[in-house]
Amino acid sequence: MALSVDTINELARELDIAEKSRVQITQFSKRFPEMTLVDGYAIQKAWVAQKCAHGRKIVGHKIGLTSRAMQLAAQISEPDFGALLDDMIFAAGDDIPINRFILPMVEVELAFVLNAGLRGPDISISDVLAATEYVVPAIEIIDARIDRLDRLTKTPRKVFDTISDNAANAGVVLGSTKAAVDAVDLRWTGAIMEKNGIVEETGLAAGVLGHPAAGIAWLANKLALHGESLVPGELLLAGSFTRPVSAARGDRFSVDYGRVLGKIEFQFT
Repeated sequence: MALSVDTINELARELDIAEKSRVQITQFSKRFPEMTLVDGYAIQKAWVAQKCAHGRKIVGHKIGLTSRAMQLAAQISEPDFGALLDDMIFAAGDDIPINRFILPMVEVELAFVLNAGLRGPDISISDVLAATEYVVPAIEIIDARIDRLDRLTKTPRKVFDTISDNAANAGVVLGSTKAAVDAVDLRWTGAIMEKNGIVEETGLAAGVLGHPAAGIAWLANKLALHGESLVPGELLLAGSFTRPVSAARGDRFSVDYGRVLGKIEFQFT
């Protein structure tokens, strides 16, 4: 770890202020070019701890950077992860207040809910499927408390910044249809995303590491390195299988996951 504990805690406070004020802050990687992935996760953990100290509760995890293209763009060879908190969860049909976010974008995902714990280091896709109570369609709302592009050079933020920023997570819209893992072909589960009546994105869940459960297995094995595990009841976002689509006040989204999983519809107000 390249950064001191005091610096990590201060940067976590900056993220909290940025989220509440809706004013982005400059890239940590520009200010601290020596920072590492370990520092990024330490800042994320400190920020989540600050939130929990003010009454929030961790309800699950998100997995990001699951596509090969995104990993190459971020110059990283594996996914990343962040925490889901209780105040981030919305239901399909909700009006979502745009003033909760700075520059929101939405991604199409599947979420897993476990009925058994998973502890690495040797968790497989089969283990994940056996431990899953159900899957549910989900939309992740991502945001950027840290500048996505440097204000002067327009240099994209680095993966250290994204990880610090809770892996960009800001919200989750959950569908109402819960399906057993043997009720759908998870790799071939597709979705059509419309914004204001126009198809913006389509995709297949196989775009997530070849199988959406692969991300859950990766997370269980990754957490094992820190002495942690996945527990029953957790909500786990497996990773996006579409590119992110920007959202603004008044935008209406409809995401059709097909006959079994149904639709998610919501609006930013």
